[in-house]
Formats: sequence, C-alpha cells, structure tokens
Amino acid sequence: MRIPKFRLLLPVAAMIAAGTLASPLQAASTTVTVLLSDKGANVDMPTNMGMNMGAMDMSMATMRVKASPPKAKAGEITFVVKNISKDTIHEMILARLEDPSKQEPYIANESRVDEDNAGDLGEVSELDPGASGKLTVTLKPGKYLLYCNVPGHYMAGMWTTFTVE
Repeated sequence: MRIPKFRLLLPVAAMIAAGTLASPLQAASTTVTVLLSDKGANVDMPTNMGMNMGAMDMSMATMRVKASPPKAKAGEITFVVKNISKDTIHEMILARLEDPSKQEPYIANESRVDEDNAGDLGEVSELDPGASGKLTVTLKPGKYLLYCNVPGHYMAGMWTTFTVE
C-alpha cells in the first residue's frame, strides 16, 4: 500500500508546530552602550567624587562612566563597554545598590571600592585605551552602580547609576 507523501509529512509538521508553540516566548535582550572616559592622564584627579562621598558637582569629575540608555527592563542585558580614553586603562564593574543613599564600601588605603562587599555582579576588566568588551547579565528591577575600580578612578567621579524596571 502506498501512502501519499503529504501524509508522511503531517506528523513532522505537527511536531515542529507544537515545539514552536509550546516554547515560551523569549524576551528581547537589551543592549546598553557604556563609554569610559577621562580628561587626560595629566589632569589632577579629585578624591571626593565617589557616590555619596562629598562633592556632588559632577561637572568637576575628571573621569566618567556614561550608560546609554540609563535604564532598561528587567531581564537579559548586555553592556557593550568601550574605553574611549586616549591613554588610560579603565574597567566597568556592575553592582546592585541595595540602598542608593549609602556610600559604597571603600578601601581608602587602596583607593578603590571593596568589590566583594559591594556585591560585584560582573565586570569588563581593565580595557586598554580604545578597547571594548561585553558583559551579559540577567537583572531584576532595582538600582545598580556601574563604576571603574582602577585605583583612584571611582573617587575621580568614574561611576553612574543604572535603573532596571
């Protein structure tokens, strides 16, 4: 007995359709561009520009982290990080801000944030001038901190907040 070809293909088509329809819809990943910059290697760096640590006139900062967009929906987020400095190594570290009104744990004699106690969620570490890197994470709603932890850079104003809705 001969079976028409279309009848042989029906079970295969049904399995493909069932697999496609039964799988959950994937939320789109969000891409955030992060630029790491400074005003040059020969500029005096302020030492009180850390979050909630003194001067808040960020126009005086000699280093900067800029995230675009500055907020995203909860889920998978890819941070595409570019060091646009001409002569300084930078990095980007991601931490959740449990209480945005408090200072981050800081090790003064090392001129850096205590990453272990700050809740390091991932990083793009030590990018040479002009270099890029990526960090992909799944984030819940809340406030986050993006900062450079090369000694002295955080206190020179090299941080920004990032909101996940």
